[in-house]
Amino acid sequence: MNRRYGPMLVALALIWGSSFMFIKIAVRELDPATLILGRLGLAALTLAVVVPALVGTRTTLEQLRLHWRALTVVGLLNTAVPFWLLSWGETRIDSGLASIIQASVPIFNAVLAFAFFHEQRVTRQMLAGIGVGFAGVALLVGAQPQAKVLGALAVVGMATCYALGGLLTRRHLADARPHVVALGTAAIAAVVVAPIGVLRAPEHVPGWKTWASVAVLGVLGTALAYLLFFTIIAGAGAAYAALVTYLVPPVALVYGAVFLDESVGLAALGGLVLIFVGVALGTRAPRRRKARAAEARLVSASSEP
Repeated sequence: MNRRYGPMLVALALIWGSSFMFIKIAVRELDPATLILGRLGLAALTLAVVVPALVGTRTTLEQLRLHWRALTVVGLLNTAVPFWLLSWGETRIDSGLASIIQASVPIFNAVLAFAFFHEQRVTRQMLAGIGVGFAGVALLVGAQPQAKVLGALAVVGMATCYALGGLLTRRHLADARPHVVALGTAAIAAVVVAPIGVLRAPEHVPGWKTWASVAVLGVLGTALAYLLFFTIIAGAGAAYAALVTYLVPPVALVYGAVFLDESVGLAALGGLVLIFVGVALGTRAPRRRKARAAEARLVSASSEP
């Protein structure tokens, strides 16, 4: 593991792994829309303070103005909608199961990249990985009681949104500062969900566990996690940062079992294994393509001022 960025990757996995538990706690008293409003509102406020300090106020404002259209689309598809789907899904399924389904994001990314973005060359290995990964998702969804199937499907929808949002970010926001993208998408998503979040607010005052969960999700699970994630991408590369996909589900399963008394069934473990195998096969580039990509990155880096 990278000595410099390894601890960041572990910290990111611990934070994102705990997010599923805190969502499960918060939706006991809050409607998903209200939870998202609180989470994104806190995240946007935190990033509004931190990001200008990191990249400069003028640069932040210029980039927000320049990329506001793309930020709006990505804010909806990569933040507002998947956050709601995950929160709503966790009103019906365990947090650990939601984290396992979330691990299928790279599988959906590969499918969408090939089908609609034409950025992926299909290989036998990729097809095998996609098939195995989808088999894992199907196992997880099919093993759920009828009352929980919609919750599992909502998290599948979340994974699809994350994959699509990531592809759109790479295509339309490649020139934007990553930290500004985090701030812009969080702020726009918060504004979009605000009306529904306010209307769905509970009539009673939630307990301290709910307030604490929203605070942790906003400040740590979104703002700090985004900063860590983009720092890892900038320093160690996107492929290294993607390793968090493998670390989050085990962490979330432990949190759910220890603090929420959630059980881990054979279907969940089997689905987790199939998804991990599918991700490993479906997202592994041939050696020649890896070498060419590395060479291209070196050329690009050497041309930067």
